Amino acid sequence: MVRISIQYPNRQGARFDFPYYVETHMPTSIGLLSAHPGFKGASVERGIGGAAPGVAPTYIAASHFLFHSVEDFMAAFAPHAETLQRDMPNYTDIEPVIQVNEVLIAR
Repeated sequence: MVRISIQYPNRQGARFDFPYYVETHMPTSIGLLSAHPGFKGASVERGIGGAAPGVAPTYIAASHFLFHSVEDFMAAFAPHAETLQRDMPNYTDIEPVIQVNEVLIAR
């Protein structure tokens, strides 16, 4: 299983519209990607703090998609990439950091 993490760095003056992201963008993303049989789940997170009390979070937001394989993710994402990427200016001006991880333990 793989986890595709899309993380939005927390930087001074950045814009991130959580209501739009949570109520519009992510339900659309999940709806489109979950139609693929390799889809296993998704989550959305808001950064609330860093490693110590009072430290700002490294990422203001993150979303994670679980798929059986990278190939399954690409097959699910590719047909909708333009639509999903075109929607980004509606919720942020932050360039996301994307990472693909192999899930070794999950419960």
